[in-house]
Amino acid sequence: MRRHPAVGAGAALGALGLTAAAAAHVWARHVEIHRFTLREAELRILPPGARPLRLLHISDIHLLPDQRRKLDFLTHLSTLQPDLVIDTGDNIASAAAVPVLAEALAPLLRRPGAFVMGSNDMFSPMPKNPARYLLRDPRPKGFTERTEPDLPTDQLAARLTEHGWKDLTNTRARLVLDELEVTLVGVDDPHLERDEMPAPKTGPGPEDAAASAREPRAVLHLGVAHAPYRRVLDAFVADGADLMLAGHTHGGQLRLPGIGAIVTNCDLPRAQARGLTRWRGVPLHVSAGMGASPYSNYRLMTPPEATLLTLRPSAP
Repeated sequence: MRRHPAVGAGAALGALGLTAAAAAHVWARHVEIHRFTLREAELRILPPGARPLRLLHISDIHLLPDQRRKLDFLTHLSTLQPDLVIDTGDNIASAAAVPVLAEALAPLLRRPGAFVMGSNDMFSPMPKNPARYLLRDPRPKGFTERTEPDLPTDQLAARLTEHGWKDLTNTRARLVLDELEVTLVGVDDPHLERDEMPAPKTGPGPEDAAASAREPRAVLHLGVAHAPYRRVLDAFVADGADLMLAGHTHGGQLRLPGIGAIVTNCDLPRAQARGLTRWRGVPLHVSAGMGASPYSNYRLMTPPEATLLTLRPSAP
């Protein structure tokens, strides 16, 4: 029996498609997931006369203790000597990762910094149906119910704060970097609906007394969250944020040519799944993060990353 030419062409195209999909899977699972990248960007948002500020944004490490290349990258980041470190959560993927993470971050933990937690800092990773991420709200039923964490979240927070990093869980904090005052507002993970925007401070607390004696200062106000849900970004804008920082999206984790991120795993538009954009006129930096769940440990067209933001005075 002679095969119709169209049938042969279709079979060839099908085989080509399967080959391309298999190659993409191998690349995403075994190559790109290990291509740790430092991104750099500049923003002119500091008050006139302020010296430049080097802000290192890290997120979504999803660390397992045996991830040597990831740990080497974390250790390398300390050589950047940032003025400020912001960690937007999902640091660990197992309880055993806490001391290993603290050791890798040790030089950075001794620099000024602040953090929020993500859901994977509280609850162990579990297998999920990847197709759920195509739903308008991919969270399974009961996902946001308040339950006790099964990961040592308190131990993680203690290790992150032991040298002075600020825990921004539904609270505000203040740092003084030379003549620049950095005020920060943060929330617990919006993906779990634990976010509660803290009330504005009405005056300096006792810990601010020494710093207040040197007023006035230039001020930079940062809004920090793990998941960049619109309601949280709107609250930060209303609070007067000069810059907002978040993670959670993994840059889409899978991106396609001409399309970009397929999903963001929240209600943020896909075009803003990673990098510097603006939300209601305010700069927003969403980190694509350094890792992924052990049950979906792959990336396509969005390699694991950290970002060094150089903040400079705005144009006069």
